[in-house]
Amino acid sequence: MVTRVITLNVNGLRAAEKKGLMSWLSSQNPDFVCFQELKAQFRDLSNQHLNLKIGSNELKSILHCSKKPGYSGVSILSKFQPTNVFTGIGDEQFDFEGRVIRGDYDNLLPEFPKLSIISLYLPSGSSSEIRQNAKFRFLDCLEGALKKWMKENLQFKREFILCGDWNIAHKEIDLKNWRNNKKNSGFLPEERFWISKVFEAGWIDVFRSIEPNTEQYTWWSQRGRAREKNVGWRIDYQVSTPKIASKVISARVEMKEKFSDHAPLIIDYG
Repeated sequence: MVTRVITLNVNGLRAAEKKGLMSWLSSQNPDFVCFQELKAQFRDLSNQHLNLKIGSNELKSILHCSKKPGYSGVSILSKFQPTNVFTGIGDEQFDFEGRVIRGDYDNLLPEFPKLSIISLYLPSGSSSEIRQNAKFRFLDCLEGALKKWMKENLQFKREFILCGDWNIAHKEIDLKNWRNNKKNSGFLPEERFWISKVFEAGWIDVFRSIEPNTEQYTWWSQRGRAREKNVGWRIDYQVSTPKIASKVISARVEMKEKFSDHAPLIIDYG
């Protein structure tokens, strides 16, 4: 049985819906979809997003919206009803912004009896030094959560897939103009060191695990025809525990459709 997981920073869900996102999703037949940067409150969202029909199935949503209108927010859509839902990362500021949601889907998939899907949206630090410092603080908070989740994996055999916009390009292969971005947020030495530690702790960059040499990007600046020239960054990841990463069948980035300044990352697990 194949389990398909899609992640996408929609950069405004209602705008992405107008560009055909939901009909495209239906054609992909996903089991789990993680969205970031909803820029919407629950009351703003259409029933199509909250309960998306795919053939005889229905994708049901869980959301963690920012309390600040038109900002941030994450969600998970799934064919399955979650057995547990957790929101936030245990920090008042970041939980106010709606950056992390976890759904547990237990005893639903024979291959993965204990499965947690997490949709997360890391802060960008590009706008100011204040936001970069906030990003570093978020990384500290997330590091603690990652240790806790890995402990659940080791002690209770719970598998995790963390989907989202990490706002960090890990290596030189992960952005086109790496030489010119060494001092820019998203490719700072401190950020790259942090995400290297994540992978050294046992977490797997699933796309890179089967595409080690592919120059593939998931985000492009909206200036200078960057997308047309493919001058991009790979900052959207599916990061998983080792066992589920070993079950990967295929991974690809959807390049034809343009729902936002990011591209969907589609990974099949079997």
